[in-house]
Amino acid sequence: MLEIKEHKDDYIPLRDIVFQKLREAIITGKMGPGDRLMEIKLANEMGVSRTPVREAIRKLETEGLVIMNARKGAVVAPINEGVMKEILEIRKALESLACQLVAAKAHPEDIQRLRDINAAMRKAIDEGDIETITERDVEFHETITALAANSHLTSMLDQIKEHLYRYRLEFIKELKNKYVLADEHDRLVDALETKNAKTAGREIEKHIELQERYIINTLEQVRQV
Repeated sequence: MLEIKEHKDDYIPLRDIVFQKLREAIITGKMGPGDRLMEIKLANEMGVSRTPVREAIRKLETEGLVIMNARKGAVVAPINEGVMKEILEIRKALESLACQLVAAKAHPEDIQRLRDINAAMRKAIDEGDIETITERDVEFHETITALAANSHLTSMLDQIKEHLYRYRLEFIKELKNKYVLADEHDRLVDALETKNAKTAGREIEKHIELQERYIINTLEQVRQV
């Protein structure tokens, strides 16, 4: 259900609230590629008229998260391989820099914080909790970015954050051996702890390259079906 329980801020147009709700549902995987966005159904679920839903869908279309299908109408867009490669290329360069910056100045308590997050991620893997695995993965990487203490770097990563969540979720959901992620995190933290900036940069690059390869393989399998 995508119910809007209350509208606290009268300064925010209802269409924007509906847009954010639908956008979040797509990015977090609650609405997957190919799912239909039916105006009447969504309006009833959210307790609004069809107009803000229609406007929100148009805005989602401009962002590339929704496409118009001749038979089905508005549907959640599939992952675009070209866009994904561009986004992950940017992520790889920025997070490699972040890791190198952190390696030069990380304190023992920072290292322990990263290990604690990764331990929580392992626990979620043990329990098969995809949503929590994804959340801990996001927390791990965003903690590294915060520790880099470079506001412009943080701002640039924030611009692609929502796209990254969608790709990350699809990757984690399909990855058979999810412990690989935690193992790669451990190697990265080891490099940060020994202040080996070059190794830390390379570890994060390999980590992101694995994600890209796996998603591309998954997309190819879908195309062959």
